[in-house]
Amino acid sequence: MREDQKLLKILGNKDVIALAFGAMIGWGWVVTTGLWITEAGSLGAILAFVIGGILVLLVGLTYAELASALPLAGGEHVYTFKAMGRVASFIATWAIIFGYVSVIAFEAVALPTVFEYLVPNFSQGYLYTIAGWDVTITWAGAGILGSIIIAWINYRGIKFTSAITMIFTLMILLAGVMLITGSTVSGTTENMQPLFENGMAGILTVVIMTPFMFVGFDVIPQAAEEINLPQKRIGQLLLFAVSLAVVWYIAIIFGVSRVLSPAQLGESELVTADAMATAFGGSQMMGNVLVLGGIGGILTSWLGFYVGGSRAIYALARAGMLPKSLGELHPRYKTPHKAILLIAVLSTAAPLLGRPALVWFVDAGGLGLVVAWAMVAISFIILRKKAPDMKRPFKLPGGSLLGWIAAIMAIGVTTLYLPGMPSSLGGPEWIIVGLWVILGIILYNISMAKYGRSHADKHMKDEIDRIA
Repeated sequence: MREDQKLLKILGNKDVIALAFGAMIGWGWVVTTGLWITEAGSLGAILAFVIGGILVLLVGLTYAELASALPLAGGEHVYTFKAMGRVASFIATWAIIFGYVSVIAFEAVALPTVFEYLVPNFSQGYLYTIAGWDVTITWAGAGILGSIIIAWINYRGIKFTSAITMIFTLMILLAGVMLITGSTVSGTTENMQPLFENGMAGILTVVIMTPFMFVGFDVIPQAAEEINLPQKRIGQLLLFAVSLAVVWYIAIIFGVSRVLSPAQLGESELVTADAMATAFGGSQMMGNVLVLGGIGGILTSWLGFYVGGSRAIYALARAGMLPKSLGELHPRYKTPHKAILLIAVLSTAAPLLGRPALVWFVDAGGLGLVVAWAMVAISFIILRKKAPDMKRPFKLPGGSLLGWIAAIMAIGVTTLYLPGMPSSLGGPEWIIVGLWVILGIILYNISMAKYGRSHADKHMKDEIDRIA
């Protein structure tokens, strides 16, 4: 690879933590906390996030070892290729890209909900109704414009993206700490009743939402070639970011359930903001402060998944598993600019689907994420046996045991999405999944026909040998 075709290696400790934590803490904590509590009860929702957090921490441990051993752009793409070969590599990477693009589309739909809270009568110019919800010009337009701006920021380079991510991550932390402090002081345990709702089915319904809420730690291995730190530190920072997110979500659920009763949760359009206002004596200004933190979450998540998704597409294209043009770097900004533009094309129209699409993207994207996570855990197990002498700067104790637990849990969560399960995907979600699978099959076969399977295999082996 020519020197001018390398990604810029400039991310430090703070950049990496902000990128991963900011990606994990999007808008979901502002808009769907009430849904988690009403589905499973206050303690049930917390338990669901404990289960999801354990899954993500275990998967994160396998990622941490592999990311420090194989610090190449694309993350899952590299690990699964070394363990299981080209086809498995494409499936895992295409699945994780699906998860990332779903989050990006989710944030484009989430942004207008902020303006609805902040600006009276914001939604104007009726277009049509979808799934019982009226889509308007101002509502869809705000999401589309936001999507274009975020794509532009990513296009301009990782340094610019990282600086903006850091600022908005601090906004999130400030708003969240204020909510948790206020609710601890002014909330009551009576509001937390019922502790459990809908039994195990309610808990499982929330559990399948957790992968979507925790996704973001895997942006670190995607951007591995841009991290200017010792290889061991990559794994350590990944685990720290995941742990921080687990604590964050549990604290937010605890805070909201202490302040708002079940009846208030049912009436609220934006439960976390209303909880903040209630915790501070009904202050609408404090509700708006929380919403500003939510805007920070939207933007950090949006930015982070553009980084992750574009680097995963870049890695596949560089190997000839997607059209090679998608692997080109911008001559000035050193970003995979065509991959960024592809994501923008796929996600910018999402607001035209209206607010119901929030749930569709959460559930459908979650399936792609857990499939990729399961394949990474399986790759971890295989590589412990297949490549025992591989240099592992961050090596997990206990052999492949943690990998087996992570794989079994990830596969178990994957089955929750399937038909016949209490928490199975609905029709719109399966349509989204089906269209993504078809697009992947078409692009992969076109690329294989054009560049050849041997080219992809040789490229991957050369890349892995380069850092061995």
